[in-house]
Amino acid sequence: MKLKAVTGLIAAGIALAGTAIAEVAPGDITWVDDVMIPTSLTGMPGSVDAGVSVVSSRSAGNCVACHGISALPDAAFQGNVGPSLDGVGSRWTEAELRGILVDAKHMFPDTRMPSFYRVDGFTRPGDAYTGRAADPATFGPLLSAVQIEDTIAYLMTLTD
Repeated sequence: MKLKAVTGLIAAGIALAGTAIAEVAPGDITWVDDVMIPTSLTGMPGSVDAGVSVVSSRSAGNCVACHGISALPDAAFQGNVGPSLDGVGSRWTEAELRGILVDAKHMFPDTRMPSFYRVDGFTRPGDAYTGRAADPATFGPLLSAVQIEDTIAYLMTLTD
């Protein structure tokens, strides 16, 4: 009986793993009032644990380079360039946070915050050390749609 249950769980996991996530492409995003993106970029909720990784990882979102987060005391060298993210889930809605992460300039035109899910309308970094512009066909957003949703899931836990 236990073998049947385990086999069923494995089959369900394989079926779920085969389910494709329908991501909204950066150019297909629907904005509301130039500050909100009410619809998930993946159609699925993000993972809080994966969001912690994106926020604190120097090779992913690297949010802690500019923002302080008291809930992540082990994240070294937290920045103070941007506002503290403590209580951010109480200050902003999920739709507003999605807008800020996708392209903060919609809400804050003078911000220095990177556009994490935008691929056009600005000069991208060069192609390694060649002195040439990066190929726009291969240069995607800084974070994937899944990473954006994971980050939002975590940020929404940071409430007052």
